[in-house]
Amino acid sequence: MTNWLVYMLRCADGSLYTGVTNDLDVRLAAHNAGKGAKYTASRRPVNIVYHEPAESKEAALKREFQIKRWPKPKKEAMIKRYRR
Repeated sequence: MTNWLVYMLRCADGSLYTGVTNDLDVRLAAHNAGKGAKYTASRRPVNIVYHEPAESKEAALKREFQIKRWPKPKKEAMIKRYRR
């Protein structure tokens, strides 16, 4: 069984990127090497600010879609609660 995660990154320009992965360390390294998403390639370095488990890849993709539709203040509030 593969463990899927939904994660958010803080980019160097202060923007947020949301994605899914089954290996957060490898995915973060790819983003910081410029081999992740095109969005993060020009906004390096990136740091993990949030992650949550998902029951399946499909569940992770649904949650990613939900979070990506949120306004930035709502994402920031979720990150703040996560960091407590």
